[in-house]
Amino acid sequence: MLEIGRNCSHLEHADRVAILVENDRYFSIVEKVLERAERSVTLIGWQFDPRTQLDPINPPHGAAGEVGYQMRRLARTKPDLKIRLLVWNSPLPIAASQGMFPQRAVRWFKKNPVDLRLVKPFSMGAAHHPKVLLIDDKLAFCSGGDISVDRWDTGQHLDEDLHRVLPNGAKRKPRHEVVMMVDGGAARALAEMSRAAWNWVTGEALEPVKVDYDPWPENTTPTLTDVTVGISQTVSANSGRGEKREVEALFLDMINQAERLIYLENQYFTSPVIAAAIARRLTEPEGPEVVLVSTGESPSWFDHATMDGARSEVLHSLEKADVFGRLSAWHPKTAGGANIIVHSKVTIIDDRLLRVGSSNLNNRSCGYDTELDVTVERDVPDAAIRGVRQHLIGHFLGVADAAYAEAEAAAGSVAGAIAALNGSGRMAPISTDRPGFLGRFTAEYQIGDPTAPSNAWRPWKRRKLSRHLLQEVEIGLAGLNEDRAETGDLP
Repeated sequence: MLEIGRNCSHLEHADRVAILVENDRYFSIVEKVLERAERSVTLIGWQFDPRTQLDPINPPHGAAGEVGYQMRRLARTKPDLKIRLLVWNSPLPIAASQGMFPQRAVRWFKKNPVDLRLVKPFSMGAAHHPKVLLIDDKLAFCSGGDISVDRWDTGQHLDEDLHRVLPNGAKRKPRHEVVMMVDGGAARALAEMSRAAWNWVTGEALEPVKVDYDPWPENTTPTLTDVTVGISQTVSANSGRGEKREVEALFLDMINQAERLIYLENQYFTSPVIAAAIARRLTEPEGPEVVLVSTGESPSWFDHATMDGARSEVLHSLEKADVFGRLSAWHPKTAGGANIIVHSKVTIIDDRLLRVGSSNLNNRSCGYDTELDVTVERDVPDAAIRGVRQHLIGHFLGVADAAYAEAEAAAGSVAGAIAALNGSGRMAPISTDRPGFLGRFTAEYQIGDPTAPSNAWRPWKRRKLSRHLLQEVEIGLAGLNEDRAETGDLP
């Protein structure tokens, strides 16, 4: 499925791939690999907060436990080590919600060799959204979340966690994140792309680095070995780097070629293009099961206003297309019933393709913002990829991996397994009821969710696209019902 020039820009080999579920594991590994780094550390992010405690459970606490302190110390004590950070220069309303303004983060490293640069928006409102960390050109992390003070959590997603707090002591909500760590040619390709991004922003050309040690973290068993990894990007037409819509193309290819299961974990689900592709599959008598896991309600006022209503409208449309009952949408909760923020961006197809990255299932990620995803492809269903998926679902339900796998085998579907194990209500259905007027208006005009710079401030153009795609689905449903009426197989 992965094809350079169509749905990815690079196809590279990785000797080892590890899927890190939750940021307690990711951050603890980051702390260790930073200490071992010899020549180069490059972080590319939507956000970065130097006050982030990488291990809030174990000492050191306070300033000595902050990632920014660690970076400043390493930059001073290792003259050969260059630490570079490339972070979005977010506009004021978003920066205010991030906890630390990007300009303040720059000042944080002002008298230190750590080099933090800001990426200016190339279109008003367009975000620099990749989340990548590279160590010595030999180890790379690609994630759905940034290194920031509100990102840490454990797989237990406790209702009360004394370690899940902001620097001012305020409590934070439970959060779910997923990271893919790769080595080999995949890491080298991501390092090459990071150097190109640095050059694009700063005009400074960087040379590859070579080290003799293996930065793969000790006591971390690979999830997969000897695999092909595709790297897919969204690059806006206004960036000056040449437009790329590989992220969207890969979403559509994955949906169109799925045979048994489309599993989607994502913060948002508003793209009418992706929704129409799923709707077509739902109208097929032998099409795949579709499972969406997302947040019950977006935590920020802007996302709640623009994304939640649009998602409800999309799911309402998909429910009409789901004539064979293969669609289910869920939002996870803690044991005490609080919503868990699903911030991960994971797509698993037929337990054969595993995709992790920064891209949401919305318009912005497909053509307006800058994004980066990595995908592992196997020729046949893979037990390790199945294990990742089953662990993700099982941990939401609060059950062991083996218990979930047994329930899925007995039920014959993911939705059936969730229903069988969901006595405590840890997975709640996302409503498919049509939203009110404001939600419908937001969805129809895709407010805050442009597909490209050309319609960023022309929502009426996005309205035409949305209506056209929904009409396609309606036509397909009408044809299906006619066929079923002729055979007497109408529900």
